[in-house]
Amino acid sequence: MTGGPELDRLLSDPTRLAIMSVLNAAEWCDFAFLRDGVSLSDSALSKQLATLKKAEYIEQRRTYLGRVPKTSVQATGEGRARFLEHVEALRLIVERAPNR
Repeated sequence: MTGGPELDRLLSDPTRLAIMSVLNAAEWCDFAFLRDGVSLSDSALSKQLATLKKAEYIEQRRTYLGRVPKTSVQATGEGRARFLEHVEALRLIVERAPNR
């Protein structure tokens, strides 16, 4: 290891990277907004969120508007840090690529 930023295996998946990109820009994000922003079905997004939650990259909260449940998601401090480190590692890889 070089001691610089490292790629994150969990965020090497483009879908999870896209989710974390949206969450990095917001405090709390509505499930439907996130689903539409990353163009996933409810079930596909739920599966990816479960993976990120297990790794403690995100947290979720469920509230009710009357009888209608509303799920919101946010990146944890650790999740944001890992996302930013992953993005920096990608940037360094791209910068080291030879110019044509």
